[in-house]
Amino acid sequence: KRVYQWAKRQMPPISKTEQIALGCGTIGFDKDIFTGSPSLKKLVDTYQPKLSAEEQSFMDNQVQTLCTLLNDHDVSINRDFSKEAWDYMRSEKFFGMKIPKEWGGLGFSTHAVSSVLQKLATQCFDANATVAVPNSLGPGELLVRYGTQEQKEYFLTRLADGTLIPCFGLTGPHSGSDATSLIGSDCIVTERNGELGVVATFKKRYITLAPVAGVVGLGLNLRDPNGLLKGQGDEGFTVALLERDHEGLRMGPRHMPLNAAFMNGTVEGEEVWIPMSSILGGQERCGFGWNMFVECLAEGRGVSLPAGSVGAARTVTCGVGAYSRVRKQFRVPIAEFGGIQEAMALSASDGLASIAGVDLMNAIVDNHEAPMVISSVMKQKCTELGRRIVERGMDVAAGSAICRGDKNYLGNAYMSLPIAITVEGANIMTRSFQIIGQGLTRCHPHMLELMQSLQMPQSEEKKAVEIFCKQFHKIVGHGMTNFFGSIGRGVSATVATKTRSKTAYKDGDKLLDYHEKQLLRLSANFALTADLCFTLGGSLKFQELLMGRLADALGAIYLGYATLHHYQRRRGIDGLEAVTEHAMLRLEKEAQDALLSASDNFPGMLGPVASTVMKMGCFPLGNMTRPYKAPGDELTKEVSKLVTTPSEMRDFFQENVYVAQEGELHQVSDLIRALPICVEADLVASSIRREKRQPTEAEADLIAQADAIRDALIQVDVYEKFPTEKAEAYVRPALVGTEERLAELDRTRFDAVA
Repeated sequence: KRVYQWAKRQMPPISKTEQIALGCGTIGFDKDIFTGSPSLKKLVDTYQPKLSAEEQSFMDNQVQTLCTLLNDHDVSINRDFSKEAWDYMRSEKFFGMKIPKEWGGLGFSTHAVSSVLQKLATQCFDANATVAVPNSLGPGELLVRYGTQEQKEYFLTRLADGTLIPCFGLTGPHSGSDATSLIGSDCIVTERNGELGVVATFKKRYITLAPVAGVVGLGLNLRDPNGLLKGQGDEGFTVALLERDHEGLRMGPRHMPLNAAFMNGTVEGEEVWIPMSSILGGQERCGFGWNMFVECLAEGRGVSLPAGSVGAARTVTCGVGAYSRVRKQFRVPIAEFGGIQEAMALSASDGLASIAGVDLMNAIVDNHEAPMVISSVMKQKCTELGRRIVERGMDVAAGSAICRGDKNYLGNAYMSLPIAITVEGANIMTRSFQIIGQGLTRCHPHMLELMQSLQMPQSEEKKAVEIFCKQFHKIVGHGMTNFFGSIGRGVSATVATKTRSKTAYKDGDKLLDYHEKQLLRLSANFALTADLCFTLGGSLKFQELLMGRLADALGAIYLGYATLHHYQRRRGIDGLEAVTEHAMLRLEKEAQDALLSASDNFPGMLGPVASTVMKMGCFPLGNMTRPYKAPGDELTKEVSKLVTTPSEMRDFFQENVYVAQEGELHQVSDLIRALPICVEADLVASSIRREKRQPTEAEADLIAQADAIRDALIQVDVYEKFPTEKAEAYVRPALVGTEERLAELDRTRFDAVA
């Protein structure tokens, strides 16, 4: 009882919003990791991402056609799509992919929506963002789940056929990454002419599609000071549905997010009357908005944003991989330079981990789960990996990546990815606060009930103490199990790592067996550390440095399991073992380093004790039981070669990349087609030099063809005049100034007679 009373003093009250958040969504594989003993077999048996024949046909036809209508450079210059592209997206139901067929939508799976977004991202990031919003937090999906029959009949058919483009207005000027604050978005229940409704004042910003939306789902903080709801509905986060011409609603002004062209702007209104029939779900859903929002958030955070990163990863491995073989310096393809090989290998293994994580996440959501913790991990990890991949692609492509124009397939992605890093909760906050803050309470097998016992009223203290003691003993037992499990697995994993051959990964069964055991060891280490976090009590929420390190470990473990899950499904692709090995070695080292850093810096009054216990459990023999290292140079070279020469792994990364018809100017497509020709020509040229002979006519023609292709593909766009300079009388100010200064001189040219 004394421990209970101490813990109750340490634990701050849980707000209503926090209580709702803890009860929303689902837990599954994330909980398995917190137990310390997740199962790869369970993942493989449960989750199988796949497209139906109808979905594959949509990918091959409608998505391919839309890509042909999009010119990424023109979109970025014009800051909009053509009318033809907008009409095609509407008529082909790109904005209604998740709306059930009974309401006129396509009724596609999450995996299908993700696949569409991935392919669009390989051609135009702005199209990816534009299609993503209606199919995640639309509010189409909210209507499907929570709308009244009248709302469904009116809105869903219009959303499905593109008559109304939707947006969701949540973020205000003072919200930042705290979407729940709703500061400055208030509404009060009132009655007008016998009709119940609310009067709302709101100021929203960063709202994607708002400048062109026909309907907005509006997040409001509802208050009922006069008790007009009379028990039907409640105060709190409420969602209203307003059409564009709703009296007092202002939509239209645009933000300019970096160089992106997708529509993004403000939604504002003062003293706007909203009848109760326009509250999503009707009066009984007043105060229910947070439940709606959280349960649908997994789709936006965990699916839509990572899909864009996968599109970027595929573009870099295919486009830049080919460019590094086409481009020569010192008469050698730059793909043979060590620095390029390192960048391409890192991009390939990061790309594989992202693809694997996305495939698994899609399958989890399609299994009718809404994993809030995994969706946060996916958003933070995949957008960060996407940023790194594109940065490396920019480094390799160099000058060709910084000169804007039709030939530049990286620049706009490079300028768009910081937006993905920022939206749906900034990564820096997601990593250092949300993932572990929510994960410990939601996914730990015993923590939630313990916390709930500490929130029980004084009148139920006896029952609360019983629940607390029961869960407390379970936590102690859980910690002891993972402590000794960590020691045993740690020693076993160290022996297996030290005695493992550098080429053991070539045997797929041994690859799976070895890395699954390493992930089991790391999962036990992570679970033990999570148990030790309870020594911090309520102060844990302020220990963001610790939570950030644990989020790194959790993210690496999840992506590790996803990568093995992916290998188990796709094994048979020549070269997949090497890229999987490269990815797994890096993920295991990332988890190990994060846990080591956590043990070195464990905070709190009991920090030294927790640190000692953690080191004894996670690293019982010190440095000897920290065996994970970065991939060796030979493996790095092998992986780089796989993505810079024709291979089945290049074909794998090329899946879902937009390839234009032959003859159409499209840099990525031209690079993909050029690669085998340039590689073959290099082999012929090398053979001629080695044999010290003259080329045959066919060989000379091949080398000349490759040289011509290389010369064409390394060119960059150049403009006689920029769009802003095309006015008839326009002269560049610097040239005007030069003419003015020369006019004042007696001698205006060097070759003029003095």
